[in-house]
Amino acid sequence: MIQIGDIVLDFSNPAVLAGAIAGVALLILVILSISALRAANRSARAMEPLSHHLGQLGQVVQGLGQGQERLAGGLSHVSDMQARAQASMLEAMERRLEEVQKGMSETLHGTSTRTARSLGELQQKLEQIDRAQAKIEKLSGDVLSLQDILSNKQTRGAFGEIQLNDIVSKALPSDAYSFQTTLSNGKRADCLIRLPNPPGPIVIDAKFPLEAYEALVNAQGQEAQVRALRDLGNAVKVHIRAIAERYVIDGETADGALMFLPSEAVYAELHARLPEVVRFGFDQRVWIVSPTTCMATLNTMRAVMKDARMREQAGEIRKALKMLHRDVEIIEERAGKLETHLRQAGEDVSGLLTASARAGKRAERLDHFDFEELSPDSAESTAVVPLTRP
Repeated sequence: MIQIGDIVLDFSNPAVLAGAIAGVALLILVILSISALRAANRSARAMEPLSHHLGQLGQVVQGLGQGQERLAGGLSHVSDMQARAQASMLEAMERRLEEVQKGMSETLHGTSTRTARSLGELQQKLEQIDRAQAKIEKLSGDVLSLQDILSNKQTRGAFGEIQLNDIVSKALPSDAYSFQTTLSNGKRADCLIRLPNPPGPIVIDAKFPLEAYEALVNAQGQEAQVRALRDLGNAVKVHIRAIAERYVIDGETADGALMFLPSEAVYAELHARLPEVVRFGFDQRVWIVSPTTCMATLNTMRAVMKDARMREQAGEIRKALKMLHRDVEIIEERAGKLETHLRQAGEDVSGLLTASARAGKRAERLDHFDFEELSPDSAESTAVVPLTRP
């Protein structure tokens, strides 16, 4: 039980207790209402900046939306540009790839062409090498054949005659020589050069002692070389003596002959190591010649023949000169007569020009003459020639 002033509250009474509880509840409700109002006021005051911020946030969100739209447009533009750039890049890459492919094709084609050309040239060179090899093999066989030819005296003589024939035919006219000519003593000369007297026809022999020279070349040792050299000199002397006996005939041939050596080596060996053999040939009037010296000798003979033929034709030349002189005299006479005729013709033409000039002057005077000035009674009228018949 509680006493408040004059009021005594007995909580043991249910009604009092219920009233007390209701009062307390009401009090609490008022307090809570007041607190709620105050909180609402505080909340309202607190929401004002929040609303402001929310408004700003809405503006920001709106700006973000607009920016997002612009960004979307920019991204779309960038995407379009990127697509166009990618398409252009792809096109450029395709063109570049085509150019590279074309260049590679041309390069490969050129390389294949050059390779084919090189292979063709290589094939040609190989064929040339094969032909050269065949020629070398043939030449080797020819050399062996030449050795076989030179090892036989008869074939060796034929070989020398062929070479001599080639040299003589190039150096002299065809009527200045003959081959295999039989002399009065029955000996057959390899070549006879028809030189005028003196010295007269001269014989060239084309055979030579090759065996002795080959023995000298193959000799081993000083003693063998000396013996082979002596044998070579003796063989050449024997051949020189035979030429002098066979081909030097008084009254038919020249007082000498030529011994043709188709080998420059043998000729050089004789002059270098066997000069006494060369002098022996001079004594026997047999002159040794090689292909080179034979050509020089034949050229000298050709000059001699030309001079002799010029001397033989000297009378004909003098006769021709005399006839030429007479022709010149006739030309001079005819020229003098022609000069006279031309001078007379010039005088006649001058007279014609003079007469023509006089006639022209007279015609001009007649053209300007006035016939009306003449009176019928004048004395001069009797001199006028009538123009019509009476």
